[in-house]
Amino acid sequence: MVLYKAPRGTFDILPQDHAYWKFVKEKAVEICRLYGYQPLSTPVFEDARLFTRAIVQGTDIVDKEMYVFKDRSGQELALRAEGTAPVCRAYIEHGLFNLPQPVKLYYFASAFRYERPQAGRFRQHHQFGFEALGEADPALDAEVIEMAQRFFLSLGLSDFSIQINSIGCRSCRPGYLELLKQHYAKYRNHLCSDCQSRLARNPLRLLDCKRASCQQIAQSAPQIALYLCSQCQLHFQNVQRYLTVLNIPFELNHRLVRGLDYYTRTVFEVEPRETTGQGTLGGGGRYDNLIEDLGGKPTPGVGFATGLERIILNLKKQEVKIPESPKPMAFIAWVGEAAKIQGLRLASSLRAAQLSVIMGTGDKSLKTQLRHADSLGVSYVVIIGEKELADNSVVLREMKYGTQKTLPLGQLIQILKESRI
Repeated sequence: MVLYKAPRGTFDILPQDHAYWKFVKEKAVEICRLYGYQPLSTPVFEDARLFTRAIVQGTDIVDKEMYVFKDRSGQELALRAEGTAPVCRAYIEHGLFNLPQPVKLYYFASAFRYERPQAGRFRQHHQFGFEALGEADPALDAEVIEMAQRFFLSLGLSDFSIQINSIGCRSCRPGYLELLKQHYAKYRNHLCSDCQSRLARNPLRLLDCKRASCQQIAQSAPQIALYLCSQCQLHFQNVQRYLTVLNIPFELNHRLVRGLDYYTRTVFEVEPRETTGQGTLGGGGRYDNLIEDLGGKPTPGVGFATGLERIILNLKKQEVKIPESPKPMAFIAWVGEAAKIQGLRLASSLRAAQLSVIMGTGDKSLKTQLRHADSLGVSYVVIIGEKELADNSVVLREMKYGTQKTLPLGQLIQILKESRI
């Protein structure tokens, strides 16, 4: 016998956990409504070049983690690796640049990366993100950070910090990267194997390494804030000023970079103060060159993304109480085949009246059916037997108090509706 299991790095969302997912998604939709963001859905797979062009060759995501395949026509496709590039592709393809700017969009999307599974990190994970396209104002950076903060607070999460940095632009960053390379070249033999590779291909990511030996080297690395061009300095100063106006606490982190290479200027992360291996709660920043790199007109953009799995992990860790999933209102128990037929009709009528009901099935005794109803947490059990059939009535048992009464069948729907109020 073959025992099938979910592939490594994936998982099933069981019924008892769906209450968390529903809770998080409802809060996400509400925060997007408050800030004027509209929903956008993109395909689960894209032309592979979309990601290789957006994320850049020489990064772990492109070189090691993307799920790439060819379809029957020979076109090379990739499962969605992240959410921002597809949003930008849709912005270009559908002419959203013709709308009043900025265009504000949000999404829920599965993302796929072949990486080592760990707490809060899976090979298939689920993202919530929002993007504001078409505006370079630093006030929009501050608004996106505020939106992320309010989203987490609305969930009941409070034990987190907001870290911000500027990683410059294409004018000032190249000079800084040369200084960074020179600094790390002196410690080449002390770098981990990944950082030795990053030194040549992606030096900014050297600052992000979590290895203790590499972190020590990063502490003495030159700070990019000292090498920003005048425009990037002014932009970052204004971001900080607007955050202060909004009373949003933040911490400057000169070693903060993002895992994706399209970011420019502002980058930020929301981090739990007590980490348990799952890293950040979420993060984002500005990407003013991405749409142009994908073939569109020069268009600034800023956004944020978070993993739903990480949020739920922190909700459980912080013991945040969430609304329970609604339980069925009634259970129909029956004795005898004729009562079963009556029960089927009644269940259909109750559902048509928007009342949730579970119908007893099988050949279980009345006692067993009542135990089943109790385990489901229903408020009422409707009992139909020979006497009730003859009288065109039902027995209505209120489970909380263990009391019951007989009433005409025609009154049941109205009574259950009134009890629901």
